[in-house]
Amino acid sequence: MTADTFINRINAWDQKLILKFNGIGGNLFTYFLKFISFFGRETIWFFILATYLFIWYDPVIFIYIGTSFMCGLILIVPIKEIVNRERPFKTIQNIKVLEPEPVSKSFPSWHAYNVVAQGLTIGFLLKSPMIIVFMLLFAGLVAFSRMQLGVHYPSDVITGYLLGIIAFLLTIFILAPLFIWILPYVEQLAIYDIQYQQINSMIFEEIWYFTLCIAVFGGIFLSSTFKFIQERLIKRQQKDPD
Repeated sequence: MTADTFINRINAWDQKLILKFNGIGGNLFTYFLKFISFFGRETIWFFILATYLFIWYDPVIFIYIGTSFMCGLILIVPIKEIVNRERPFKTIQNIKVLEPEPVSKSFPSWHAYNVVAQGLTIGFLLKSPMIIVFMLLFAGLVAFSRMQLGVHYPSDVITGYLLGIIAFLLTIFILAPLFIWILPYVEQLAIYDIQYQQINSMIFEEIWYFTLCIAVFGGIFLSSTFKFIQERLIKRQQKDPD
């Protein structure tokens, strides 16, 4: 089988399945999947990282979750640019887009990656096999939501899912332990006393730190809001180009 034949078969399989699942279950199920899909957005993980760095400093949690997210930047972003695959709603006429149209490329899925990689990492940190199993199942539901909402092909979410598992393994066995080993040397550069696993008192005592926290969390919120508005405007322009 040649590479072109294999790709054509994958594309045909992708189109068949997404047309089958797109919009399935009706409006109520779609609203539920929109909510589920939110947990794959980067915003929620940015808030978690900022919380464990600025509000409740826990270097172990920050490093593990941050490393897992960093692996996504290293794996997902370059692949999206290299493959340059258009979203299904841009190539298949009968696709219904049931959320604001994403502006990034389709392959692979960030949402599927995030929930798998971060969910498994959280289960590992909590030392809970039950949470790990739950997050694998939950990630499968998030992956399905991306197809049902019409924004990803099956191969997009499957690849994102598998890359999430790979990133999780890289995180817990190689990268995070390395960063934790380096951490004491980095913390020696701190200009203030580090407060571990408690609400940072500088929020209430230092105006500059309070301002910094407001800027960081506000920036995360505004960037997410801007992205949402941008997606809405693009969708409106496509409906009414005049």
